[in-house]
Amino acid sequence: MQYRILAIGDVVGQNGVQFLKKHLRATQKFYNIQFTVVNGENAQMVGLTREDAEAMFSAGADVITLGNHTFGKMQIAQYLDDCPYILRPANLGERAPGRGSGLFGCGHIEIRVINLIGRVDMRTQSDNPFRAADRLLNTPDHPCFTLVDFHAEATSEKLAMAHYLDGRVSALWGTHTHVPTADEEVFPKGTGYISDLGMTGAVHGVLGIEAKQSVEGFLGGLPGRYRAAEGACKMQGAIFTLDDASGLCTAVERIDIR
Repeated sequence: MQYRILAIGDVVGQNGVQFLKKHLRATQKFYNIQFTVVNGENAQMVGLTREDAEAMFSAGADVITLGNHTFGKMQIAQYLDDCPYILRPANLGERAPGRGSGLFGCGHIEIRVINLIGRVDMRTQSDNPFRAADRLLNTPDHPCFTLVDFHAEATSEKLAMAHYLDGRVSALWGTHTHVPTADEEVFPKGTGYISDLGMTGAVHGVLGIEAKQSVEGFLGGLPGRYRAAEGACKMQGAIFTLDDASGLCTAVERIDIR
C-alpha cells in the first residue's frame, strides 16, 4: 500500500500559523495525505508557545518538529515534556527538556519521526547528528516508516546525512533556510530527499521577516526584534510517497500553496 506523507516547511509568524490553519486541511484532502509533519519553531519568529503548537495540531499537524529556536520562548519547555507529538532536535543533549524522536500511529502502521539539528554554521551546542541518528535507529522498534527532519544550514551537511542514511530511513528533508530547493529525489537505496522544504508565511519579505528590517540589518543598522512581514502568504513543503512493503520512498513532489 502507498502512503502519502506531507512535510511542511518552517511556519513563520502568526500570519504563517493562520495560513496553515486556513489551508492545511484542504491540502491534505486534495493530495490524499495520511500523515503530516510541520516544522513550527518560528511561530513567534524565534520560538513558539503552547498556544501556537495547539493551533498547528488543530490545523491538521500530526507531529511538530523544531530546530535552533526551540527554546526561543522558554515557556515551551514544560510542554515539550508533556506532549509526545512535539519534537525538539534529538542531539541538543540528554538534559534538554522534551524528546527528539517518537513513534506515532497511522492507521494500521507505526511511523517513527526523528528531529535532528546540524552543526555547520548553526551556533548551537549540539552533539554529532550522524552519531545521534545511529543511536536512534539502533533500537528494537520496527516502525513501517522512519521520517527525519534535519534542521541545518549547510546543504552539504544535509546531503551527506541523506547519503549516510540512504536505505535506513524512508524520507529525510531539510528545514531552517526557508527557501525551497529543487533537488527532490529518491536516493539509490530508496530514501526520499529534499534539501529544504521552504517556509509557511509571508510571500513578500526576507525569509518571512519584514523586508525593511532585514535590509536595515545588512546596512549596519539596529533592526531590533524580528517582525513578521505582512501581506499574502504561502505554504511550502513536500509530499513523500512511501511503500509499506519496503518501508521506502517511491516519489517526492514539492508543493507551494498560495
